[in-house]
Amino acid sequence: MENEVIPKLTQTFPGRPIAHRTILTVGEGESRIAQRLENFESSLPENLKLAYLPNLGKVRLRLTGRGDDQQLLEAVLDRKVIEIENLIPDLIFGKDKEDLASAIGKLLLERELTLGTAESCTGGHIAHLITRIPGSSAYFQGSVVSYSNETKQRLLGVKPKTLESYGAVSEQTVLEMAEGAREPLGCDLAIAISGIAGPSGGSPQKPVGTIWMAVSDGKTHKTYKLQAGKDRLKNIQYASVVALNMIRKFLLD
Repeated sequence: MENEVIPKLTQTFPGRPIAHRTILTVGEGESRIAQRLENFESSLPENLKLAYLPNLGKVRLRLTGRGDDQQLLEAVLDRKVIEIENLIPDLIFGKDKEDLASAIGKLLLERELTLGTAESCTGGHIAHLITRIPGSSAYFQGSVVSYSNETKQRLLGVKPKTLESYGAVSEQTVLEMAEGAREPLGCDLAIAISGIAGPSGGSPQKPVGTIWMAVSDGKTHKTYKLQAGKDRLKNIQYASVVALNMIRKFLLD
């Protein structure tokens, strides 16, 4: 195919060169990104097109160009990518096929920091995404899957009074989980997550899809409440992406 068919097709049916650039974003949906890039997109020449390709908390921006001069086309696309980077720098975590967990790993290595996770509703999925990356043992210390309240208390030091007063799915609980995970895991910072993945178990005060998460390094912390949908698997996957982005933003700040 590469040595015979494609070269013959190219000779027989010569066409205009096509080139692509892919920018990876996380943290905003395609409609909000489109609003921020509205002026940029409207100013693009006819031979350049921008596509929005969303997937559970992440959006791939694919810039496609057609032209007669391949070298000139590549240069124009490179300039346009820089323009996009200047417009939404807070959302971009990589290019082409880079992985969000891989991008976090690079940040941790640059800062010489280690990470751990304390997971309830995601059941270790965040740790799974992190450990899919080769060499992640250089910065990832491990995970505590504290699915029950007893485990949250015994392994992470969550106070019984906190659970009684606020419940397992609360800002107070995930913050104690994150701060309590650092010592047993021996990590510099930890992320904790607890929620109602569904499809049952919700209440009027805390409906299905209510998920709290916290990041702490022992000195500073950030918490976030996610309100997802009712599909259990999608909630787990989506919350894990949001949690990874929370780590990324924490490291950048």
